[in-house]
Amino acid sequence: MAELIVNKNDELVMKLLHYFITEQGYNPIVLHGAKDEIWLENLNNQYKIVRIVTNYIHNDEQFNFDILKTKQIMKKIKNKTLSFKIKTLSIFLNLGENVDLNNYHLDDIMVANVNDIKDLKKYDFITNEFPNITKKISFKEKGVDLFMKLTGEINKKSERDAVVAEDVFKIKKPVITYAIMAINILVFLAMYLFGKGSSDVSTLLNFGASYGILIKSGEYYRLITSAFLHIGVVHLMFNMYAIYIIGPQIESFLGKTKYIIIYLFSAIVGNLLSMVFSLGTVGAGASGAIFGLLGALLYFGYHYRVYLGGVMRSQIIPLIILNLMLGFMIPGIDNAAHIGGLIGGLLITMGLGIKYKSSQSEKINGWVLTTIFTSFLLYMAFIVA
Repeated sequence: MAELIVNKNDELVMKLLHYFITEQGYNPIVLHGAKDEIWLENLNNQYKIVRIVTNYIHNDEQFNFDILKTKQIMKKIKNKTLSFKIKTLSIFLNLGENVDLNNYHLDDIMVANVNDIKDLKKYDFITNEFPNITKKISFKEKGVDLFMKLTGEINKKSERDAVVAEDVFKIKKPVITYAIMAINILVFLAMYLFGKGSSDVSTLLNFGASYGILIKSGEYYRLITSAFLHIGVVHLMFNMYAIYIIGPQIESFLGKTKYIIIYLFSAIVGNLLSMVFSLGTVGAGASGAIFGLLGALLYFGYHYRVYLGGVMRSQIIPLIILNLMLGFMIPGIDNAAHIGGLIGGLLITMGLGIKYKSSQSEKINGWVLTTIFTSFLLYMAFIVA
């Protein structure tokens, strides 16, 4: 049987792909029209983008055109992933002798001319960030055995990533969301059956509406119960629709326990900030908790922005901005509760962590910030206000 002869460039490409995908957690980016180059992304790395370019570039003019094209693609990736800055590592495997890299200086695109594994050691910006790269891409296998080994391990990594993505994004039955909606509706009906209706102040107070003076006197339960009360059917329907749209996503992405914690905590801190600005006002509604869910969705979407970047930019962020603007423009809307809930939801989600994404240090920082934010609101609401 004839031995398979492997092209040297193809072998180097496979080794680099294997290293960046299996060792460094990079994922391929599908780009239409990008020939003879492979783009990989890992937004948690210093080099968020790694390019492996096999196209032959024989002079500076072609090289400069390649850099220009790279900048244009990077700009699109920035917009999609909501990234302010993206640093790219371009590894060229087929640069001509007429290309002079000494004339090239650009901080956000680092370039390396690599014809052999040993060439990687010439570049400090590679070895400093990936100190084990030359060791990890040296294999005893050759030819078809090497290709089978590398492709097999890359496929296993892809399968694991697929399992993770399915675990995170698979829609689960929104039991908690339906329960929250049911409680809100039942309480709303009870205000008419056992009180004078949802617009009556005495009924609202009897059912646990937020009222800063009573909360300061010891009726702390109102910080939560008020989030299950609504003033008028339009108020109820609007908030129930918002919970119906947003709730299942948070419950599915983060899990039921975290969902409950985020919802209740956001309601509490939203009411605390509301007390600071409206101590003598009777308040009710789930909007503070809903904005907390939006804050959680914002934080989750940032971590999974490769998947949700477009949705974040076109839907989630505009929705938050629009609702906050309406809160400032329309009288009677407690925008302080909205802002408090939004910040609280984001911070508590940081503390609880995002599955497969959040590091221990990030979660600790989240709890520290959550504690500081809550302590500040308690001080302002109960001592200053």
